[in-house]
Amino acid sequence: MAEETRKKGLGRGLSALMGEVRDAVNAGTPATPGERPRALRELPIEQVQPNPNQPRKRFTAEALEDLVASIRTHGILQPILVRRIAADRYEIIAGERRWRAAQSAQLHQVPVVVKEFTDQEVMEVALVENVQRADLTAIEEAAGYQRLIEEFGHTQDVIARIIGKSRSHIANTLRLLALPAPVKALVEQGSLSAGHARALIGLPDAAALAKKAVDEGLSVRQIEDLAKKAKSPAAGPGGAGGGAPAKDMDTLELEGNLAAAIGLPVSILHKGDAGGSITIRYKTLDELDQICGKLSRVED
Repeated sequence: MAEETRKKGLGRGLSALMGEVRDAVNAGTPATPGERPRALRELPIEQVQPNPNQPRKRFTAEALEDLVASIRTHGILQPILVRRIAADRYEIIAGERRWRAAQSAQLHQVPVVVKEFTDQEVMEVALVENVQRADLTAIEEAAGYQRLIEEFGHTQDVIARIIGKSRSHIANTLRLLALPAPVKALVEQGSLSAGHARALIGLPDAAALAKKAVDEGLSVRQIEDLAKKAKSPAAGPGGAGGGAPAKDMDTLELEGNLAAAIGLPVSILHKGDAGGSITIRYKTLDELDQICGKLSRVED
């Protein structure tokens, strides 16, 4: 029953929600030049603030240059969608780039449309807007999905319906969160693609391989070959010699899904009828506490 409630807990439904966003923005757009739209309001720019949980974290000055120049010349043509959070404070739902560019253009007021949205609805709208416009890095996208899971109880299937992506895309993106911080930083900087990064999940030397990929310009296939060799070490003294067989795709996908759920690298060693083992690697006591906390919350 609780699972069914979570699956239905999409507020007004995403299509209706996005319809409200479009209607609000269109209502704030004049039909003819010089006409003042009825739903539009002007607010002092200092009364508008970004959403601290906005999935997109990187806003570079270089990326805003053209928008700043346009706003200096024409003003803000599309209003910023906001919600009221205090008597004279408003939080951005959609349009943070325009707000940042308006600051750089030294505008004192910005056009807004005010709507009432819940925290969950704001998160869903922000994710959809950014993903559709390809504004998020793969790591930012994964962090947004993780927040929907942890804070709002969404499953990967529900997120897939919200975002309009396949469940496998959601699962593969979430897997990136299990990468070491240096690898995630390379993805966020655009130096390493999500495809390269996925091939490194679960490897103890992922950071070194990521640096090698960037320095030598390796392809995803080359990284996958290096990853297979790293996952198939030679047998130790007294062993039969030769490498262990490479893991099949089902095992690798399961490792990735578990790593995404736990937030740490996971390795599965399956020995057929003899059973097998699952290894969760951690480096600090905080990461160990993280594992214990997640396992202790598992319900029957």
